[in-house]
Amino acid sequence: MDAIIPPIEENIPLPASATEALPELSPTEELQVRANVIKLMADMTGQEIAVDEQDRAQAEDLAREMMENPRYRPTFSKYPNETLAYLAGLVAQMNTSIVDDLADLKLYVVNKLVQEVETAKDPKARISALSKLGEIDGVDAFKKRSEMTVKVMPIEEVEKELLATLENIESRYIDVEAREVVDQDNEEEDKEE
Repeated sequence: MDAIIPPIEENIPLPASATEALPELSPTEELQVRANVIKLMADMTGQEIAVDEQDRAQAEDLAREMMENPRYRPTFSKYPNETLAYLAGLVAQMNTSIVDDLADLKLYVVNKLVQEVETAKDPKARISALSKLGEIDGVDAFKKRSEMTVKVMPIEEVEKELLATLENIESRYIDVEAREVVDQDNEEEDKEE
């Protein structure tokens, strides 16, 4: 059997290490890749991934740290495979969307508010639910609106109105009577002399 050798291009630099060849991954992406490898290796070797309480606690602490500090970049290589597998499951659960569309979530909120208005025994709770319903985009019961009328005019008319306004300002004047301010001390001294 003849060996098939693919054509190899010349003068293409190779990375110094596999780490250098990998693209920059976010912590979530890196965790997902590591979890996929752990799962693949477990399937290939027939070993079960058994997570104990210590692995759970470690994964939960790590997940909490990743949520509190989004810039935190854990060194996943120092954790056992079981911890990483459990952590990947936690992250996958948190990154799952509950609803496919935000319109579904809005509809859910509106329905729950209407239910609260209809079933609440406390008048304060009903009023609070009604006010929240009124603030929802589309209902806008409490939205203050201001209307503005735009008048489109030819430039000649605009110029005429501006000139008339300027002439009106020029024709107005303020009549101020000029009075002499005299210092009383100086006036008394002048009388004495």
